[in-house]
Amino acid sequence: MGFSVPAAPHAERGEGVVDEYGPYVLAERAVWADLATQMPVALTEETLERVRSRLDTIDLAQVREVYLPLTELIHLYVEYTGHLYSSTHDFLEVSERRTPFVIGVAGSVAVGKSTTSRLLVELLSQLPGHPRVDLVTTDGFLHPNAELERRGIMNRKGFPESYDRQALLKFVMDVKSGAPVVEAPVYSHLVYDIVPGEKIVVSHPDILIIEGLNVLQPARLRSDSDTSLAVSDFFDFSVYVDASEDDLRAWYLERFLKLRETAFRDPRSYFAKVAALSDADALAYGTEVWDTINAPNLRENILPTRGRATAILRKNAQHDIEWIRIRKI
Repeated sequence: MGFSVPAAPHAERGEGVVDEYGPYVLAERAVWADLATQMPVALTEETLERVRSRLDTIDLAQVREVYLPLTELIHLYVEYTGHLYSSTHDFLEVSERRTPFVIGVAGSVAVGKSTTSRLLVELLSQLPGHPRVDLVTTDGFLHPNAELERRGIMNRKGFPESYDRQALLKFVMDVKSGAPVVEAPVYSHLVYDIVPGEKIVVSHPDILIIEGLNVLQPARLRSDSDTSLAVSDFFDFSVYVDASEDDLRAWYLERFLKLRETAFRDPRSYFAKVAALSDADALAYGTEVWDTINAPNLRENILPTRGRATAILRKNAQHDIEWIRIRKI
């Protein structure tokens, strides 16, 4: 028993059979868990509590059964990418330091990208040689609120056009080119804006994880009809955290109402006004945000990139990962 080729939906009117996910092999969780070997990688309950996002129910069993095999698979990619890098440089007769192995983590709002990313940082840093692993989220590359207001797209925050895509692309290119120091802006979820003057400094990591809604977006067609580069062009591995839209909506609203009782009560919070609303009004506000911003962004921009990922982790309504798809090599 092992991986299987997913059954494709039935063809209609002779149009052919195409799997909606693309060219992947599928493993149910129990099969995937059997792939884990005895690599020196472990996680304590205290560390898991620290990296786990609010309302995420991930436990040590899921770490062992899902994330340890994923860590081992990424380790294989790191190792063989390194062999290819060395062989290519030997062939070209050049000598340069190996550039970072870059991993993209994508998925909807409220799906648990942050937990997945932070968990991978903890696990990958325990691989043989203890590689240095850094994490950068694309929130820092959102345009400041003042610029979004100037452009009239404050209500499309999180959509591709709300990001400084050129700055994000330059950041990833600089990292992948081996620049000794690269800086990224800092975003505050409390004030819902870029923090002026603050930077995240990335300096020669062995592995860099880039997490965000739109990191798997393909290249755009430029005004001169030529194709530009995309951030995902520089990824060595990518993960898409998947769930049904109904579950995502429920998780978002649950998290929104929980934040109303916690972080939103901070007078510095952009959403402090929500804390004063009645339960019914707060739910209506959160529902409107999901229905007018997050759901359209998911359908139009995020979900269509799912088939570009190296690995897809599918969650059920309880946040448990049920199956894993791995792109065919």
